[in-house]
Amino acid sequence: MEEKILNTIIKYNLIENGDKLVVGVSGGPDSIALLNSLINIKQKEIIKFEIVVCHINHMIRQEAIEEEEFVKYFCKNKNVKCYTKRVKVEQIAKIEKCGTEETGRKERYKFLNDILKKTNSNKIVTAHNANDNAETVLMNIIRGSGIGGLKGIEIKRDNIIRPLRECSRDEIEEYCKLNILNPKIDKSNFENIYTRNKIRNMLIPYIKSNFNPNIISGINRLSNLATQEDEYLEKKAEETYKTLIEEKQETYIALNLKKFNLLETVIKNRILLYTINELIGTKNSIEKKHIEDIIKLCSNNIGNKYLIPNKKIKILIKNKKIFFIAN
Repeated sequence: MEEKILNTIIKYNLIENGDKLVVGVSGGPDSIALLNSLINIKQKEIIKFEIVVCHINHMIRQEAIEEEEFVKYFCKNKNVKCYTKRVKVEQIAKIEKCGTEETGRKERYKFLNDILKKTNSNKIVTAHNANDNAETVLMNIIRGSGIGGLKGIEIKRDNIIRPLRECSRDEIEEYCKLNILNPKIDKSNFENIYTRNKIRNMLIPYIKSNFNPNIISGINRLSNLATQEDEYLEKKAEETYKTLIEEKQETYIALNLKKFNLLETVIKNRILLYTINELIGTKNSIEKKHIEDIIKLCSNNIGNKYLIPNKKIKILIKNKKIFFIAN
């Protein structure tokens, strides 16, 4: 499996000479296998990089302290610097009126980024595997996602890398067994409370038994194809966007309305999102309905009409241009 991970690292250029990695380690099979593999790959000196470990205790389960101590001991034994933090996730979730799972995820990445800065590291490493990716794709399909959702969990996004993304859960568990790693098992993963757990424990086994025993690899092929197509369409949208720009200032961007209206809808969708992101640095909270309303506004071609998709941006049709104005 280590050879497979190294091939993934080289194939996607995940780790380069001089990188300093912050590895998220829960103590479970995935993250312990990831950490052990990275330590062994580092010792081969094919690529020269450094490792520090992060462990966050969500303080939800009684076993959490035992898992925290296990990670600290494992790192000490491997001579790897380990940073730990305890966070009352359930309490924060209630205050912020957010789901426990989402709050836990947010707190994990916040801690990983804090340690990234503290240690002058440049990349975050998480232990998402092929099964995690398949589960995410299925979740997105159920929610009615577009191509972006079919991409699943990206192997590389910004400064986050996932060297285990091409390894299955079976391979990881076998690796842990062969290397006598004795990872901790989070029993909550077997409780069918959250959607992901239901997909993992109920839906995927049912599909394996009744339709396709190789469903994990099949979904991951779909995910890779969707990623390639999404990247191509995003590149085309960026190229087209550049041909539409009439004005670009700090507080607004204006596009040529006539040229925009001649485009195919799939490119229009992406150009609107791309432009919004260019202006305000995010396209979060811009929903499908907002995009449809903006396209309709543009096709009606009536001057001085506007929409406010959210409190950060205003879309105005004026002087045969589409104005994206930051609020």
